[in-house]
Amino acid sequence: MTEPTLAAPIDDQRPRGFSRYQVLLIALLALTQFTIILDFIIMSPLGAILMPALGITAGQFGVAVSAYAFSAGLSGILAAGFADRFDRKRLLLFFYVGFTLGTLLCAVAPNYHVLLIGRIVTGLFGGVIGAVVLAIITDLFPLQMRGRVMGIIQTAFAASQVLGIPAGLFLANHWSWHVCFIAIVVLSIVTIAIIAFAMEPVDAHLKLKQDRNPFRHLVATVSEPRYTLAFAVTTLLATGGYMLMPFSSAYTVHNLGIDITHLPTIYLVSGLFSIVTGPLVGRASDTFGKYPTFVFGCAMTVLMVLIYTHLGHVSLATAILVNVLMFVGIFSRMIPSQALMSAIPEPGQRGSFSAVSASLQQLSGGLGSVLASAIIAQGADGALLHFDRIGYVVVTTTIITLVMMYFVQKAVAERTGKRVV
Repeated sequence: MTEPTLAAPIDDQRPRGFSRYQVLLIALLALTQFTIILDFIIMSPLGAILMPALGITAGQFGVAVSAYAFSAGLSGILAAGFADRFDRKRLLLFFYVGFTLGTLLCAVAPNYHVLLIGRIVTGLFGGVIGAVVLAIITDLFPLQMRGRVMGIIQTAFAASQVLGIPAGLFLANHWSWHVCFIAIVVLSIVTIAIIAFAMEPVDAHLKLKQDRNPFRHLVATVSEPRYTLAFAVTTLLATGGYMLMPFSSAYTVHNLGIDITHLPTIYLVSGLFSIVTGPLVGRASDTFGKYPTFVFGCAMTVLMVLIYTHLGHVSLATAILVNVLMFVGIFSRMIPSQALMSAIPEPGQRGSFSAVSASLQQLSGGLGSVLASAIIAQGADGALLHFDRIGYVVVTTTIITLVMMYFVQKAVAERTGKRVV
């Protein structure tokens, strides 16, 4: 028995390369992800500019940042019931247009309250796009190609860090913070136009028998026993990952002794390596298997997190090396896990499954940040205390997901009839 697919028939041998249309499609989806991720992460570096410009406190700024995550988490659940009832191209366009309008609202915001509404609108629409992209990939690419596709798509995160954040700060410093969001709007409009005219419909799933009631469709997806383990893995991966990220800048400056002026260098080099690492990890997961690659990623993550959270003052070169290797571990977990779990849902539930997973990522990521805030404290010299305890939590969640993912890949192997996935 082979995994049900909505793509064109493909033989069992590993495809050697992508067609021209597939290359165009992957580029479009990666560009889409780039704009979504950039819109989310650009808020952090803009904080020092936004707070005095709008006359808001750090607490208000924190609410504006978290508003995106929580509205994105909510929208995923709300959209899950409808995610498999429409052509996925039209669904992508609908949410992408909504996201663009929300970003435009942020761009023209004259005060804090309009900006907050803009972040909520952007999150409501942007939070679903990643799920739609994943459903499209699952529909159009066979399992043995998805590692490479995911590897390329995930480089959007690194590209936004390397290209987007420096460019955004340059625009903000030379003109105004409004220009950052205007640039994202312009890029999104161009992407929307290309998707509308160049992308073919993705509607084969509409021919499958499925519950037409959105609420029952959502309940059927959430209550499906086969999906429970995958949802749990997604939750733990996001919770552990988001515990370190919010405090990495402060930890690097105050605990590792790196001058704040060198922070951009660390992010730049780490991002450049990640752009190269993503496709390589994707190819490795297709060549050697998704689970073996995930095991490597877990081992690398455990080792590097333990080293990272126990470092004292180090040189800039050491800090860069540790960050690069830690990103290798993160990508080596994220890419194969997403590719592997894409084989779990039935074709008629891929949209709702991806939407629920996206919601869990957003909500558990927010939970991870809150938990980390409760664990650490700040010393009189600015150094973060108990940061090693966060490392132990991340290591524990990593080991648990390693065990859980074994059963996920076993279930996928049995379902697809393949020994190695």
